[in-house]
Amino acid sequence: MRLSHAVSTLKPSATIAAAAKAKQLKQQGVKVYDFTLGEPDFNTPEHIQEAARKAMAAGHTHYTPSGGIPELKQAVCRLYERDYGLKFTPNQVVISNGAKHAIHNVLTALCGPGDEVIIPTPYWVSYSALVELTGATPVLIETTPESGFCLSRKQLEAAITPRTRVLMLNSPSNPTGSVYPAALLEELARTCVAKDIIVLSDEIYEKLLYGKAEFRCVASFGPEVAAKTVIVSGVSKAYAMTGWRIGWSIGPAELSQAIDNLQSQETSNPCSVSQYAAVAALDGSQDCVREQLEQFTKRREYVVRRFREIPDVSFLEPTGAFYMFFNVSKYFGRKLSGGKVVSSASDFCTALLEVAHVALVTGDAFGAPGYARLSFASSLPLLEAGIDRLAKFLAGETIA
Repeated sequence: MRLSHAVSTLKPSATIAAAAKAKQLKQQGVKVYDFTLGEPDFNTPEHIQEAARKAMAAGHTHYTPSGGIPELKQAVCRLYERDYGLKFTPNQVVISNGAKHAIHNVLTALCGPGDEVIIPTPYWVSYSALVELTGATPVLIETTPESGFCLSRKQLEAAITPRTRVLMLNSPSNPTGSVYPAALLEELARTCVAKDIIVLSDEIYEKLLYGKAEFRCVASFGPEVAAKTVIVSGVSKAYAMTGWRIGWSIGPAELSQAIDNLQSQETSNPCSVSQYAAVAALDGSQDCVREQLEQFTKRREYVVRRFREIPDVSFLEPTGAFYMFFNVSKYFGRKLSGGKVVSSASDFCTALLEVAHVALVTGDAFGAPGYARLSFASSLPLLEAGIDRLAKFLAGETIA
């Protein structure tokens, strides 16, 4: 069968593919220490579940407006005014089937063949694929641990061409866990305003911050910046609602109407019941967010301490999200457990899964050769056992 060029060249999500490999081993009865997915291991808070049950009992199980129910759009507006002092109107908000869908919508509405989209690396695995689906070209700009894995203004200016349409930013970052300083974010945003470039700001991890790290919404740097900014976020990470598939985009009303039109042809609308549950998440008690962050903070501290003890592994301490992104390139060419010798991060992750039954995601998928990503959105006992096995694997020891 002849497939379209866009689909035939499309690779599956690396994180989902890694999780699938781990699942195959589990189905064979193997105990797998799975740290692949960016998914909180907590159950969705009870008051949110109760809102879903009430919505079903009330008959809210039918089609909704394509861009989301008014109640949820209004709740999103209240969230940004309450937390960030930003005033948006419901016609600027489109509710989508998760933040990934929102990103796809924004790129599809803005980009096409001949356009370029600047993406700092390391980057979330789906960014470049979603850009390519529009016919546009992803322009990947390498960042380093020395810069905190942050794009500099000089790098941005050097990458801009007459074809540049969008700059994609993600802070806090998946996979690095880095958080852009406010001053740098403002520099980048004002550069984009001057060059008539849209900033697509993926802020899905905005509630997950550690230590002195501070989140700053890109749209908060003044009306001229807000006019060139599209925010993407959702309820998946902060409220443990990954499976409910509710995200949103916030941008200029004209763009949001175009996205709404697109979504009406793609999916009709997001899940009706999930939308009512999301209203409860945003308007209800935020104690669940704080409680989950306390657990993530303990896990982060544990993971950082353990990785400091592993020889020849380097990393930047994560200040946001829930990932440890570490460099294992010094182990390339060495004999590891099971007699394995690897020459890339992908080889490393495959060997680690086969021998130690620890599942990670290769940094190759994030545009960062030599790195691997571990999600610490897992219990402390699972993290302890998994890191024990990782350390033994690197040391070439026998793993029971």
